[in-house]
Amino acid sequence: MDDQHAGAGTPRTFLFLVASSRADGNSEQLARLAAGASLPPGAEQRWLRLDDHPLPPFEDLRHAGDGSFPEPQGHERTLLDATLEATDLVFVAPLYWYSLPTSAKLYLDHWSAWLRLPDTGFRTRLAGGTIWAVTALATEDDKADPLIGTLRLTADYMGMRWGGALLGNGTRPGDVLRDERALVAAKSFFSE
Repeated sequence: MDDQHAGAGTPRTFLFLVASSRADGNSEQLARLAAGASLPPGAEQRWLRLDDHPLPPFEDLRHAGDGSFPEPQGHERTLLDATLEATDLVFVAPLYWYSLPTSAKLYLDHWSAWLRLPDTGFRTRLAGGTIWAVTALATEDDKADPLIGTLRLTADYMGMRWGGALLGNGTRPGDVLRDERALVAAKSFFSE
C-alpha cells in the first residue's frame, strides 16, 4: 500500500461493497471469513450492500451542455463518501454471467461522473489504494477472468494496486464453506 493514500501510520479502511442479490450469500460468507482472519492489525472495515443503496441509471453528461455532472445526493452521496474514505475497496460479488453483478457495474459507471466532480479529487484520493475481489462461482476459476479483468484494469486506470481475487466455489447458500481451497486462501488473503 502506498503511504501517500493512507498516510504513514494511518490505519487502513476496508470498504466491502457487497454486490450480491442474496443476503449472506457465498461471496459474502467468504469475504467475512477472510476479513475475520487476515485484515491487517488496526484495519477498519465498513460493509455496504449495494442493493441497499440503489443508484439511478448512469447518464453520461460529458458531451452535453457544459459537460458537468450534478452533485451526488442520497445513496450516490453515501457511496461516493464511503469510497473516498476507504484505502481498500473490496468487491464482494458473485460471478454473474462471467462478470460483475449489475449493482457493482453501475457503481463503477458512476465513477465516470465522480472523476469530473470539482473539489472531490476522486482520482487523486483513490490513487495508491487497493482494489480486491471476493467471488463465488459455480464453474471453473478461469470463468471469472472477465470480472477479475474489469477490476484489475480499473485499479490500473485509477493508479491503484490490484490486491487480487479470492475465489470460492458454491451454488447453493453455504456451499463455499465446503471449499477447502478457498477457506485456506481466505486465512491469508488480505495479509501482505
